[in-house]
Amino acid sequence: MAKTAIGQLEDQVELIRCEAYAAGYAAAMRAIHELASRPAPPDNRPTTAVPARRGRPPRQPPPASSETQVRQARADTKPTAKRPERGSNARLVEEVVRALGPQAIRQGDIRAALQRDKGVSLTFTSIRYALGQLEARKAVEQDGKGGWRIALAP
Repeated sequence: MAKTAIGQLEDQVELIRCEAYAAGYAAAMRAIHELASRPAPPDNRPTTAVPARRGRPPRQPPPASSETQVRQARADTKPTAKRPERGSNARLVEEVVRALGPQAIRQGDIRAALQRDKGVSLTFTSIRYALGQLEARKAVEQDGKGGWRIALAP
């Protein structure tokens, strides 16, 4: 008895689902028919006195992609920020290390000082790379505990 009731319910649900699909399909077809039966919008291009050619229509440039339109809109609204000068990270890091004195300081302290004093947010990787450049120039040296300090003159 329970199996027949569940079977009847499933049949009714399937019938309702089919009817809903058919109704939705019919509505979509009506909308497409309405759109197709409308006259084409007027073309504002000037007409030429050249007779129509047979064969393949002339190629038209593809429409601008949405990405291009977004880029153009962005360019129109605000000027792009200038890219920092080459070597500016190393210069900023060296200034911070010099300002914090002869004691050794860690990368986190350098990053915090840059954010606080200069308003610049550098990643730890960029700070480490700048410290490597300064170490190669012998401007800073690393102590044995992970800190960095200004290199002492020999």
